[in-house]
Amino acid sequence: MTTPPKPRKTCPVCGRPLTQPGQRFCSERCQRVDLGRWLTGAYAIPAIEEEAEDPEDTG
Repeated sequence: MTTPPKPRKTCPVCGRPLTQPGQRFCSERCQRVDLGRWLTGAYAIPAIEEEAEDPEDTG
């Protein structure tokens, strides 16, 4: 019984295959593009704010 081959990992920015194990990006350029996206807030997770209960309204 053989195991299926692992899917090739690709660069999250441009989609090119990664050449070395443990590598996250295919080039320094893609690494900088990703950092810029983090710094500008492009990867922000939207939050749902709940309304705060007013203690004086519970009467």
